[in-house]
Amino acid sequence: MKQNADILIVGGGLNGPALALALASGGLRVTVVDARPAPARAQTGFDGRAYSLALASKRLLSVIGVWPQVADHAQPILQVKASDGHAGMGAAPFFLHFDHAEIEEGPMGFMVEDRHLYAAFLARMQMEPNITLLSGETVTAQATEATGVSVTLASGRQLGARLLIGCDGRTSGTAQRAGISRTGWGYGQTALVTAVDHALPHNGIAHQLFMPEGPLAILPLPGNRSSIVWSEGTARAAEIQALDDDDYLTALRPRFGDFLGAIKLAGTRFTYPLSLTLANSFVAPRLALVGDAAHGVHPIAGQGLNLGLRDVGALAQIVIEAQRLGEDIGSVAVLERYQHWRRFDVTALALGMDAVNRLFSNDNPILRLGRDLGMGAINALPGLRRCFIRTAAGLEGDVPRLLQGQQI
Repeated sequence: MKQNADILIVGGGLNGPALALALASGGLRVTVVDARPAPARAQTGFDGRAYSLALASKRLLSVIGVWPQVADHAQPILQVKASDGHAGMGAAPFFLHFDHAEIEEGPMGFMVEDRHLYAAFLARMQMEPNITLLSGETVTAQATEATGVSVTLASGRQLGARLLIGCDGRTSGTAQRAGISRTGWGYGQTALVTAVDHALPHNGIAHQLFMPEGPLAILPLPGNRSSIVWSEGTARAAEIQALDDDDYLTALRPRFGDFLGAIKLAGTRFTYPLSLTLANSFVAPRLALVGDAAHGVHPIAGQGLNLGLRDVGALAQIVIEAQRLGEDIGSVAVLERYQHWRRFDVTALALGMDAVNRLFSNDNPILRLGRDLGMGAINALPGLRRCFIRTAAGLEGDVPRLLQGQQI
């Protein structure tokens, strides 16, 4: 089998390019197969889609050379406020308040639009001689042999490498072809995603309103603009999405409240069904899964991309160190280190967010009282609150070197 690269990455969203850049910095030859046409995605105008990047994720992007290209488009997250909410009643006084000043390491995170982030990844990949990007190509088959792995593309082309990495989302074809099953469940909720302009400044504060039907996140973007992730029951979400823009705003306003003044739609309207899905294994012979291909979580804490970038940092560190030691980078022994490092962290966080969503997505007065008292107790204890802030910023636990801002 002819090996065109050391590593093949299937999926060119955000985790795939991040991993490619990290691995290429360690001298490995990487081919990225992206089903979407790259230039078209990079040239998209504002549509409201944005990501919350933890401070640790920003450090990784700095090391791989992406952050300088998005820094001017990033909105720092300086505070996070969480409170109960009811449509038409506005937010209750917040029961949890995180301030970046308590960790003395800069903003807790940053909001960056998808279009800016992907364009920066694309530009960096085009500058890297160790990366080959194949856009508009899909993988139809894969095969594992003793010393390598091969894939067949829809165009008929065959590629070979020592290691195959699936970054191809929650319905990962890479995982399915390897026989890796998944565990998970739906929430009966759908996220309505858009952006709004508002009259008053947000001051870099992210708000999480816990409505009986599901959480509403109001996340600051540059200027007087915010990204909205609005969870509703699936049937009600479909009804809202079918409304025209004026009626959509009429449904949103009682939930959003008036603390930012008058609002109007600023971006395209999207919907995403919400579920939890975990691959039963993150690795197989000569194969590893990263990001949503390994784990899809509820967006309640905005940790989806951040979890994927922690995968990127861990896998890149393990593979580059194995290469330097002369080990077979596709061997089970090497890949099990990655699984051991990431699986417990991912599972614990995914189940934690699942529990929070179930606890808060209801209107039971006893549960509301108990959880509000519990959150209020956390808010009242500086040491515990600081620990939560550092965790949200991605600074706690066994943090890969890239997410510490260090080269591998």
